[in-house]
Amino acid sequence: MKFETFFPFLVWFKLLTKESVKADLIAGLTGAVIVLPQGVAFATIAGLPPEYGLYTAMVTPIIAALFGSSFHLVSGPTTAISIVVFSAVSHHATPGTPEFVSLALTLTFLAGVYQFAFGVARLGSLVNFVSHTVVIGFTAGAAILIATSQLKHITGIFVPKGETFIHTWMDLYTGVGDTNIYLLIIGIATLISALIAKRFAPKLPNLLIGMIIGSVLALYFKNYTEIKLVGEIPAHLPPLSHPEFSFQTIKLLAPEAFAVALLGLIEAVSISRAVATKSSQRIDSNQEFIGQGLSNMTGSFFSSYAGSGSFTRSGINYEAGAKTPLSAILAAIFLMIIVLLIAPLTAYLPIAAMGGIILLVAYNLIDFDQIKHTFSFSKSETSILLTTFFATLFLELEFAIYLGVILSLVLFLAKTSTPRIPTLSFDGEVGGIKRKLININKKPVKQCPQVKIIRIDMSIYFGSINHIQNRIAHIVENEKIYHILIVSSGINFIDLAGAEALVAENSTLKKLGGGLYFVGMKSSVYEFSAKSGFIKHVGNNHFFDSKTEAIASIFEQLDKKVCSECNALIYKECQ
Repeated sequence: MKFETFFPFLVWFKLLTKESVKADLIAGLTGAVIVLPQGVAFATIAGLPPEYGLYTAMVTPIIAALFGSSFHLVSGPTTAISIVVFSAVSHHATPGTPEFVSLALTLTFLAGVYQFAFGVARLGSLVNFVSHTVVIGFTAGAAILIATSQLKHITGIFVPKGETFIHTWMDLYTGVGDTNIYLLIIGIATLISALIAKRFAPKLPNLLIGMIIGSVLALYFKNYTEIKLVGEIPAHLPPLSHPEFSFQTIKLLAPEAFAVALLGLIEAVSISRAVATKSSQRIDSNQEFIGQGLSNMTGSFFSSYAGSGSFTRSGINYEAGAKTPLSAILAAIFLMIIVLLIAPLTAYLPIAAMGGIILLVAYNLIDFDQIKHTFSFSKSETSILLTTFFATLFLELEFAIYLGVILSLVLFLAKTSTPRIPTLSFDGEVGGIKRKLININKKPVKQCPQVKIIRIDMSIYFGSINHIQNRIAHIVENEKIYHILIVSSGINFIDLAGAEALVAENSTLKKLGGGLYFVGMKSSVYEFSAKSGFIKHVGNNHFFDSKTEAIASIFEQLDKKVCSECNALIYKECQ
């Protein structure tokens, strides 16, 4: 195994040039300015002190960049992960307390262990079987939950801690008369100014601009009403931390950590692949799993909570001209410098302004175009999206993730369990000039009354074998044909359950004077079939490399009396 497999950063280190470093510097500075308000907002969503979002944005991107595979993915705190962390830990501790922080760090470490283990076990391809619609539905639901949680800060209406989605809205409705107009103005002004800045000055940090305007308004209104402030963020680098590793704590958090790990992997791989389509880079999912796992495990010892790939920051990183993962590392370093310089200014940031920023973040989470596209073109994907969305709103968040993933896997298995099995026959001249097999549904060609040629367009495994057996049974019982030739070019693998079922079908057909025959089997499938004993039990003389050879062999076993009365004459042997 190559040294670069364990240290992938050695590969892109060789690509660094003066021009690439300059481009990465610009992209890194842009990323640092953008993540500053995001980090504070995401930590608030997670129920942690604001500085923990910044610590996560300082540590996680560096480790993920060094050990991941994407050149443009920027990891760190994300909205979806933050709300899952809050949901998971708030069951066991009060948000913002030292106990809550300790459990959040333990949760982060456990999630990293899961992710690292998946990467080492080469399970990166598992993400391919989870529909991206799960993430779309979950993030849309999470966006509404996040927006709902911030309305009490913007309106000043009292909402007890730990209220459900429905009860929160009931409290807001009954307390609408207690709305604090000053807080509402601060929140709305922050939101609108951020939107205006993004619309007319897209290159400027619009969230930061919104925070500044909200803070200025708060200074003006402080003589008229009590305005709660976020408080000063400590002006220092991420301090060392110690997750709690007692058996009881690990047992308590292990299920929730799995949900965090799963969501983080889906986010990271999906985002890195989306950016890679623009940059023409190939993504190694297994390496990405390892990078995310190491970043979370390491981060938990440096006051960082669970992170993943950020779509916003990754997209901006690419658009800003980043060439290598050095840009993500530089963004983290620049953020450290910025925090050391301006941390005291956060003492003037009102919670209502932060609420306005979080509302905008929540709105941007909802992918309206993709939701509309899903509703228009796929009923199955729509069911996944809606199920995940409503489960996120009304059930536990980690259960919503599991439910969406399980439903997408069930629908995937349902599709693969009913492979297309078209009937084929020869079209063209009998003399061997144009012996081409075609689907009889595309052209009404003659068929042999004693041989059925079918093609299986998907793998033969435990989930699909019942459908395949029913198709063979239909041919035997309804058409009274006992010689069945299977064109195997579309079969990618045959598992043990599929092989055993095909052996049984062949034995049944042998008793009737026929058999199952296979042509054009891929070498990898043939190799497995030989090792598993499938070929031995069916018979080596039932496997062919070419259709000409297959037909010639099967023809010798046909009832010649039936042949003498047949008018189809589709094989050259019939002549």
